[in-house]
Amino acid sequence: MNSATSALHAAVAALGVGPGDVVWTSPITFVASANCARYCGADVEFVDIDTETFNMCVEGLEKKLAKAKAQKCLPKVVIPVHMAGQSPDMEPIHALCSREGISVVEDASHSIGAQYDGKPVGTCAYSDITVFSFHPVKIITTAEGGVATTNAPELAARMDLFRSHGITRQAELMDAPSHGPWYYQQVSLGWNYRMTDVQAALGLSQLDRLDTFVEVRNRLAARYDALLADLPVIVPGRLPEAYSSFHLYIVRLPQANAARHRHVFEAMRAGGIGVNLHYIPVHLQPYYAAQGFSVGDFPNAEEYYQRAISIPLHPNLTEAEQDKVVLTLKQALAQAAP
Repeated sequence: MNSATSALHAAVAALGVGPGDVVWTSPITFVASANCARYCGADVEFVDIDTETFNMCVEGLEKKLAKAKAQKCLPKVVIPVHMAGQSPDMEPIHALCSREGISVVEDASHSIGAQYDGKPVGTCAYSDITVFSFHPVKIITTAEGGVATTNAPELAARMDLFRSHGITRQAELMDAPSHGPWYYQQVSLGWNYRMTDVQAALGLSQLDRLDTFVEVRNRLAARYDALLADLPVIVPGRLPEAYSSFHLYIVRLPQANAARHRHVFEAMRAGGIGVNLHYIPVHLQPYYAAQGFSVGDFPNAEEYYQRAISIPLHPNLTEAEQDKVVLTLKQALAQAAP
């Protein structure tokens, strides 16, 4: 696909999402995780996050499903997001959704090279489709692009149609005999979601180094854990069943304090450290606020936003650079008003 957004769109379209349907995802993600449903004419709802892993909360999903079932408004698809490179707890999420006939699409945009339950993310052991991103900031890049994996041949065929204008050269999909070797038919409405050969070659050139990239990221993450142990920040939580790709390393301040949060963030940038914040809760974006969402709807996500800071983590990060990140953070915390 030419982007992870297009892969998500093709995935939910392949599952038959359309007007009148509802798709659930996490409020802490990039907006594409929700927008894919809107492109199909469906409505979007959110499930609050787990406070330790930043992923979809299983208990919250269970309660929300029970309420939706009672109100006869179950979602058609649930999209758990692999925040920062760590898989959500997919086995119980899949079990809850399967019980109600709900499809599952994993948004694993951060998680190429990660594992869950001893299996590589992308095997779709607990989902219908898994989507990865190869955006320039991701662990493997194709400059822009994405891919969807599935174990269902019919879903693969539908996504293949959607990525290329709904056009096929396969005789079994046509409604009449072929006119000749040049013949094709448009059998559905699709889009131009094809990745270029040059982009694909760029991505393939990095695959052999994927395990090394992820191993280095995990080593650096463990070193961050140790270096930050005495600072007043909370390091990322780990799900025992998951092996994270550590696309991001996110620290949190102990309490939500807007002024202190902003001071620490700006002091880090002023000190030459390229911090960021992933992400602003989707339900608070003006577009989704216009759909009826408001402050207070998903308190875990909103508190996370007031406390989280992503600090640098990449395979070329040296220990000296890592030490500088931690020292600058220590100074910023000391200077910030309590």
